[in-house]
Order: sequence, then structure tokens, then C-alpha cells
Amino acid sequence: MPFPIKNPALARALAARGYNDLTEVQLAVLAPEAEDRDLLVSAQTGSGKTVAFGLALASTILGDSERLPATILPLVLVIAPTRELALQVHTELTWLYEPAGGRVVSCVGGMDARREARLLAAGCHIVVGTPGRLQDHINRDALKLDECEAVVLDEADEMLDLGFKDELEFILSAAPESRRTLLFSATIAREIANLARKYQQNALRIDTVARNQPHADIEYRAIRAGGHEIEQSLVNLLRFHDSRALVFCATRDTVRHLHASLLARGFNAVALSGELSQNERNTALNALREGRAQVCIATDVAARGLDLPDLDLVIHADLPANKATLLHRSGRTGRAGRKGMCLVLVSPSKRRRAELLLGSANIEAIWQDPPTAAQIKARDQERLLEDEILTAAPSEDELALGAKLLERQDAATIAAALIRLYRSHLPEPANVTIQPPAPREPFATRPERGPRPARENAPFERRTDNAPMAWFRSPIGRKHNADPKWLIPLICRLGGITKAEIGAIRIFDRETKFEISAPVAEAFAAAITAPGVTDLLVEPSTAPGAGPARAPGPRPEKTKFTRAARQESAKPNEQERRRKNKVLKKAY
Repeated sequence: MPFPIKNPALARALAARGYNDLTEVQLAVLAPEAEDRDLLVSAQTGSGKTVAFGLALASTILGDSERLPATILPLVLVIAPTRELALQVHTELTWLYEPAGGRVVSCVGGMDARREARLLAAGCHIVVGTPGRLQDHINRDALKLDECEAVVLDEADEMLDLGFKDELEFILSAAPESRRTLLFSATIAREIANLARKYQQNALRIDTVARNQPHADIEYRAIRAGGHEIEQSLVNLLRFHDSRALVFCATRDTVRHLHASLLARGFNAVALSGELSQNERNTALNALREGRAQVCIATDVAARGLDLPDLDLVIHADLPANKATLLHRSGRTGRAGRKGMCLVLVSPSKRRRAELLLGSANIEAIWQDPPTAAQIKARDQERLLEDEILTAAPSEDELALGAKLLERQDAATIAAALIRLYRSHLPEPANVTIQPPAPREPFATRPERGPRPARENAPFERRTDNAPMAWFRSPIGRKHNADPKWLIPLICRLGGITKAEIGAIRIFDRETKFEISAPVAEAFAAAITAPGVTDLLVEPSTAPGAGPARAPGPRPEKTKFTRAARQESAKPNEQERRRKNKVLKKAY
């Protein structure tokens, strides 16, 4: 036997799934010192943790027997943070314990609770669920843990981050104290350690995470994209790589927008977010797994634990909130020894934040520009020439039809028609602006800064060279509390430029004029006039002038109005008022 599986039933299940070797964490939980003990396990994402705790439970509920005993009340309870992860764990444990006669029931929010209660009443060996739904079944006496021999907390750190601490303590308190408690987490933070001390006894610590080392099977690339061209850059990345991709966004609104936009462009895309029903979320994941969808746009609900076979590409359309989210999002690819690629879209205004985020995760990303339309068309040509449709042996029917085509058209015309047919199914690439490189070194190699020099109260001037500039104006001035402190970030964000590309700023009472570097002025003008940009009304302008010069000599005397002169100038207005009053009286 190629790996140390004592139970023949589990060995047959693994062989049927094509397992030839076990991962590091799976071997660790099968070690003699781990048998029948509480376990506190931290392992890298994609390392096979679900199968690991499935194997670890065998010594408790199977022993030397090949069949699980008949039971009504569950022997094992597995708690997962999200519905998708719970359903995935249910699927994994089902095939693992099927040869042993195991019955596995899932209890997750968004599904029919009455059907779950009926399955629990019919009897099962393993229950997998989310904290809220499990607590609800316990309160309704549909789930009884009197015979529970083991409890597994999968992705425990995520459950605490989502605020499930009270639910977890309630569920663990309902289980017998003599149970085994297996706690699996990507990292062992202070809250996880406190939970382990409270609910575990003599736990064995298993740590297979390489400290300060990113996932070796994932290649990271940071893509420089204009602030107004994130969507266009995403389109070109999907077209260039042409592989199954998972795109992460920060909000549900962004998921809806990008999903609709990609569908309109011709991509076969699905959406995944918390606002969808569970059936819709399952349908989206199944479409991606089965290849019926090429792209999935998702919030962080898909960042934990999901195993998506053949997923070669993860794209961060929005920067992750922290290092843990970055690693968990990226961990959806590069799983089980496969190579994967992670692309992070970075606008100029978020470059510093991206550098800090990648540096905190000890990731050395390759900085690149998004692919252009010309590069995508060249890549399409390579794919067409290598397509199986041209290399596969033709059938007799195909040869006969080809001969008839050659009788009507020459070979060049038929080849051109094939190219048109091939391209007709491909979404059009977008036009993107290549961003200039950042004027500073990457975060990891930048030298430490010294103390800042004292600033003088001088007019705001950003450039001192003679580089060509273009002037723009905005109807916001001193009367609107205009200030460079908030104008510069707003101009950078809306125009997709950097601070270094802004020149002089002149603030007047009712307007502000500012310079933009000439090479990016055209793209800046297109960005600020794009639909939906309402934060700052900006238009091209001329340089602010000082007005016509006054001729030398004494100033002209001001006209002095006497009381009589003012009364005389007011007579025409008074006469007009009286005339109107007469007209009104006649009208009434």
C-alpha cells in the first residue's frame, strides 16, 4: 500500500479517487502520536485538510471495523464557516466514507430546514453544517449530540472573524465533554489558541505552514491599471490568459456590475455573493467546476476552503482588506500540487497600499502592464494555430465535405472563413492606457526615509522643470473650501494618474485651474468625462492670466455721483415702474 491507511474501506475510497500519495498534513494526522487525541492543526490552503480530518476521525468512529455501526444520533459533527465550504466538506466526506456505509447530512443556511430535520431523524453518522443552522437545529431538538464522539472546527479563524464565537461556544457546550475536538485553521491566532485551551484536552499541535513563505505553487503579478480602466484591464487579462478564472471584488455591487458587463461583452460568466440564494450559489459553483462557465465574479464568500479543480487564474479586481484575505483568495488556485497564477489589479492611487500588502505577505510580485489589444490578437493567432481542430485526424465525412468546399472556393477563402468563425466567438479586447512606471523603488527595496524637511508657506507648485503641460479647470474655488489636500487625491482617483503628473494648482474664488502632464492629458480628459464620473466637474482650460497690463501714468479719476445725479439716473426706472402699474390696473 503506497500510504499508511490502516482501514481497508478508506483505502479503497482513496484508491478510487486516484490518490497515490498523501499530503504533509494528511500524513501528520495519521502519525501514531495523533491517534485518538485532540488536534490543533494549522496547514496551508489547498493542502487537503478535509481529507486529513476525515482520515483522523477513522480511529474514533471506525476503529478496526470496515463498516460504521448503525446509529440514529450522529457520531461526528463538522462545523464550517460558509455554506459553500460546508457543502464541499459534505461532498468530500461522503465519498471518503461511502465504502464504510457512512451517511453524511448537511445543515446549512439557505436550504430547507424541514428536509434537514427529516434526514437527521432518519439517522446519520456525520453532520456537516454552518454555526447558525446547527444552533437552530439544536434549539429545536432536531439535532442531538448525546452520542457525538468527535467535533471538527474547519477554518476556525474565519468563523471567529465572522462573529460566530457565541454559536461555537453554544454548540461545543452541547456536545459531550468526553468527545475529541479537532481544530483546523490556516493560522493559530490568539483567539484560536484561547478557544483550544478552553475546549481541548492535551491537544497535539500540528503545524505544516512554512512561516513567512508564500504559496510556492502560485505566481504573483501586479498589474498597473488606470483608476478608470480597471474593468478594461480585467477584460484584457481574461482574454489574454483564456483560462478558468475566479475574480474577487470587495462589494456585492461591484460583483453585479462586473458580471453584467462581462456577460454583455460575450464572456461566459457567473456571479457568487451573499445576496444570492443557496441554489443560485450552488449553480454558479457547479457551472465553474464543470466548465460551463469560464469566469466567476465573487465576493470573499468564495475565498475560504473552496476547491475548484482546473482553476488556473485568480484575479483581485479590488485589493484585499488584509494579508489573510489575500492569501486565502489566492489559495483557490495552485492547489494539490498544481501551478496557479494570481493577478492583482493596482491603480496608481493604490500602488503604495498594494506594495505594503504584498510586502506583509512576503510576496515578490512581478509588476506588469495589462495586455494590449494587439498582444491579445497575437495570442489568439497562436492558440488558433495550436488548436486541436487543426491537428486532429479528420473523419471521412469531414474530408468529403472539405472536398466539396474546395470545388466551390479556393483554399485561402476557406481558411479566411475559418478564421472569421473562430474570432466570432471571442469577446473584443478593450483599449487600455499603459501606465507610466512608478517614480520610486518597490516597497521591498526602498531605503528608509530620513526626517522630512521643514515646509515653507509658499504657493503650491509641484513641478519645476519645463516639461509640456496641459491646463484644466474645475468650478470649485475658495468659496467651496477648495484645498490641494483633498483635490490632489480626487484628481488622481478620477483621472487615473499619479501625483507626479500634476503640475501647478491655482485656486481662485469660484474656480480652480491645474496642470496635467501632456503625455497623459488625453487619457485624463477621457477619464473625467466618462459616464458616471460626477465627483468633480473638470474641463480643459487655458493658463490662468493676469489680465491686460495697465498703461503707465496716473490712475484715472473715479466718477463721483452726487445725490442729484443718483436721483436723475433713477428716473427712467421709476417711470417704467409707473407705466407697468397702469397696465396691471387696466388688466384687472
